[in-house]
Amino acid sequence: MSPMMRERLQRFKQNKLGLGCLIIFSIIFGLSLGAELIANDRPLLVKYEQSFYVPVFKSYPETTFGGVFETEADYKDPAVQQLIQAKGWALWPVIGYSFQTPNLDLAVPVPSAPTTQNWLGTDDQGRDVLARILYGLRVSLLFGFALTLASAVLGIVVGAIQGYYGGWVDLIGQRILEVWGGLPMLFMVMILVSMFTPSVYWLFAIMLLFGWPTLVGLVRAEFLRTRNLDYVRAARSLGVYDHTIMFRHILPNAMSSSLSQLPFMLTANITALTALDFLGYGLPPDAASLGELLLQGKNNLNAPWLALSGFFTLAIVLSLLIYIGEATRDAFDPRR
Repeated sequence: MSPMMRERLQRFKQNKLGLGCLIIFSIIFGLSLGAELIANDRPLLVKYEQSFYVPVFKSYPETTFGGVFETEADYKDPAVQQLIQAKGWALWPVIGYSFQTPNLDLAVPVPSAPTTQNWLGTDDQGRDVLARILYGLRVSLLFGFALTLASAVLGIVVGAIQGYYGGWVDLIGQRILEVWGGLPMLFMVMILVSMFTPSVYWLFAIMLLFGWPTLVGLVRAEFLRTRNLDYVRAARSLGVYDHTIMFRHILPNAMSSSLSQLPFMLTANITALTALDFLGYGLPPDAASLGELLLQGKNNLNAPWLALSGFFTLAIVLSLLIYIGEATRDAFDPRR
């Protein structure tokens, strides 16, 4: 690690608010990645007749536990639970419901208020809200990370080409970006998504189509500033290939401004995905989604826990990302 990078990391650590938000966000992200181990309608571990089984990772037929059906065991079925308890035991996760598991033991109409069984209540289909938040967070964060990374790579490549070559390449590229940037992204994504069967891959490709120009301006400006410096001109005189100069010598100097923008891009991508889910143009209907939870809150005003759960989840995650982004921007500020 270079001395400059070590100094930047030290400046980031000195920002207590940003460092604390990074730790909290890492914990939340880690919990969402292990959602199956926290919220699931299958036991984590089953001991039956001196043998151990892991239903959370592998499916077992009911006959494995002394039942009569060859189909997968329903561990919520009292009969299956009695079979397991007769000759062993089962270790359940903290939340005994997956994101699609309805609570069939409710004695009140759905959506039901928070109880000891459902800590944040249930939605209008009887599914546990906390379980859907955990799974929905994982989908949103992984989708946002992948989209941010892909957008950053494309934006950096296009900005580097424009800034390094300049002239007509830069002029034509800027005109294209002006037209492309003037399109209403949200409406264009809604129109294009509605033309295809709902799919995570189609949604990712369409959002990437409109999200890559974010870093082009920053990278282009850095390359325009750097391309005529002495070390770049010396490399050209020595016959070094253009792509080597661009990505080995100039790009590391342009990465500081680009890296400081990644948390803000991630925030924008998560917000866009939530808005599309809320409007019904996002993830497939069977996927856990924060936008779908907010939509249920709008449709069920008599169940305020739905809207409040979705609102505070988004508010906390986006606030953490904003503070992390500000700390990163200050740490990578070239004026310091």
